[in-house]
Amino acid sequence: MVSVLVAHRGILFRSALMHMLTSEKDMNIVGEVSESTDVPGSIDRYQPEVTVLDATLPEADELIASLYATLSGSRLLVLLDAERTGLLGRALPRNAPRVGFISTDATRDTLVEAIRRTARGEPFLDPQLAVAALHARDNPLTERERDVLRLAAYGDPNRQIAAKLFIADGTVRNYLSRAITKTGGRTKVEAIRIAQAAGWL
Repeated sequence: MVSVLVAHRGILFRSALMHMLTSEKDMNIVGEVSESTDVPGSIDRYQPEVTVLDATLPEADELIASLYATLSGSRLLVLLDAERTGLLGRALPRNAPRVGFISTDATRDTLVEAIRRTARGEPFLDPQLAVAALHARDNPLTERERDVLRLAAYGDPNRQIAAKLFIADGTVRNYLSRAITKTGGRTKVEAIRIAQAAGWL
């Protein structure tokens, strides 16, 4: 019996996913979470063999790296949009095989098989994602530039971003300027759009 924790921000999708998996005779849903901050504690509490993780959760890439460094027997299967392979390009080399990646467009049978293979410790990479990753651009943004751009994407003004990150207003402007240049955007809004589409945030 494969024990599964479902971590997905969408209530409807999470419920449908759990309903689908509970119909499999060899799978048992041990818990569900909707926030990335709740994932580590839930893994400690429920000890799932596989955590199915939504890549659109805030700071999912940092979460994957952190979990990989601390997990012992548990493994991750990341649900990822094929058009947002920036995360895949950064995370795959250092996290395989305890972290598998599957496209959000995958079939039910593919998802179920991916969970089983991940539970067995076998590397799993959806072919659709593998092809997309070949054409993905490496993330040019530093961690701090991503932090600033992510908060800007939430609509935070520069002064509020500075307060949250404990830096000066001028430093925020500098980070945003560099992020705009690196993404190839002409404005902050364009930089955010480009970074989000590439999976860099």
